[in-house]
Amino acid sequence: MQGGEGEPLPERLRVDLGPAAGHRRLAVFVRGPRDDPRPVLCVHGLTRNARDFDALALALAARGRRVLQLDVAGRGASDPLPDPGGYDLPTYARDVMLLVDRLEIGRVDWVGTSMGGLVALELARHTPERIGRLVLNDIGPWVPREALAPIADYLGRDPVFPTLDALEAHLRAVHHGFGPLTDAQWRHLALHSARRDGAGRFRLHYDPRIREPFLARAVADIDLWDGFARLAEPVLVLRGAESPILPEAVVAEMVRRRPGTEVRTFAGVGHAPALMDPAQIAPVVAFLAADRVQ
Repeated sequence: MQGGEGEPLPERLRVDLGPAAGHRRLAVFVRGPRDDPRPVLCVHGLTRNARDFDALALALAARGRRVLQLDVAGRGASDPLPDPGGYDLPTYARDVMLLVDRLEIGRVDWVGTSMGGLVALELARHTPERIGRLVLNDIGPWVPREALAPIADYLGRDPVFPTLDALEAHLRAVHHGFGPLTDAQWRHLALHSARRDGAGRFRLHYDPRIREPFLARAVADIDLWDGFARLAEPVLVLRGAESPILPEAVVAEMVRRRPGTEVRTFAGVGHAPALMDPAQIAPVVAFLAADRVQ
């Protein structure tokens, strides 16, 4: 489906990760010129999908960037995991490594929303050289366990909706932290968050079994300061002013540990900025255009 009236469809790839991953396939939506030597990889949040980044990807492609919008395992058009216990950051980081290797890409710039940013920090613990400029969208290296508790209230409940309107109403409720979006933007999110079941009803387009490992691990804080310390290139941090996931104290510590880290805070937004507003897109485009390393 198109991201908006008159907008071109992205190319969709289904990439076989090879025998190391049981030949699972990940879906990647691609925009922009093929000759960009260091593409931008966009990785979404816990229950979200690649098409959240359509507006940002269009803006980046217009600036000559090749953009890879990834559906993480068990989300959107990517294959689910046979064992739900594998829905964790190390699996996602390994998948990204396999993906970029299969696509013959050495290094990527990265935009990570929430969980997508944590995947980057997990990968940076072991192979920081594969990550170029990094945009952390409302996520940091440390997340207090108290902030994770509300997510369990809706994660993996596998609700059934009689209409797309009902599914959209659900998204507006659980993702109110995205901030003020237009009706068209909410409908875009609903269209790409929906799948039809055998009875023609609507369900959310992710494997509800991701709930199991999340609950098991949500009893402890998330601590990825070691990955953050190993990043070699500049970092841009985006934050919703009302975010419970990225406290101001964590942002201050990120800047203390990495002087020069850029921070943009958006009023009237919680977790996480949807990256659909031109005011949110502009700093990301500018950051990823600066001092490009070929």
